[in-house]
Amino acid sequence: MRYFLYLINETAKSKLTIIIKAYDAVMKGIQEEALASVDRAYGGIVRAGKGVLVENIATQLIDIAWNDILDQLSSRLTMNKTKINIGIKNEYISKIPNETVKKYVGDHLADHIYKFGTDVHVFIDDKLVLPIECKAYTENAMLKRILFDASLMKEATGINNYFLLQLESQLGGDYSTLNEIIYGSKPSHAILSHVDINLEIITLLKGERKVMAPIHKTEFYKELTLFQLERALLKFTSALEKYKKR
Repeated sequence: MRYFLYLINETAKSKLTIIIKAYDAVMKGIQEEALASVDRAYGGIVRAGKGVLVENIATQLIDIAWNDILDQLSSRLTMNKTKINIGIKNEYISKIPNETVKKYVGDHLADHIYKFGTDVHVFIDDKLVLPIECKAYTENAMLKRILFDASLMKEATGINNYFLLQLESQLGGDYSTLNEIIYGSKPSHAILSHVDINLEIITLLKGERKVMAPIHKTEFYKELTLFQLERALLKFTSALEKYKKR
């Protein structure tokens, strides 16, 4: 990955620097905003602030990858959170034990819809190509839910590649070391082995997440580095490169 960092031009680096400045502003402002609020729970403000921040980082990285690294037309790229409909499998109906319920469900298939989606949907030429889940942190119980959503996404759209962008990791193992090669964690590998999904986990901040050391507090603040943003950018660039027009 270090070898390919030369692909990142000065325009891209300048935009990455702005992301870092935005991260610093949000992290240093969350605590003050949460303490000053009388309308919302402290934890809610903190979670919302971090969650929106990661989504914004994801969309900025995709935009930089597409426009500044791959040099593609902006008009071909769109991002949104549009929900996707998924219906009932036919084999499910046959397993319903109550005949009255079975008939009711069978007669109203079009009404039995679950709407789902992830935090950032990346479209190229109006085709969904990359779902990105954005988290302030992830632990393995959350990973299970993410993988279930990824499985639904694959069933509904055929997309097998899924990204998880997180500020911190609480998955165990070495996800938070930010090393060139990540071996993962034993529980995470066990969970991942049960789904047919290619999940790319990108961690932005070094050091395992600690419940009693929230990074929005000054004494536990963690630096977002240019190098780690560059590595994340190149991962997204690699995922989008197949849609590049010469």
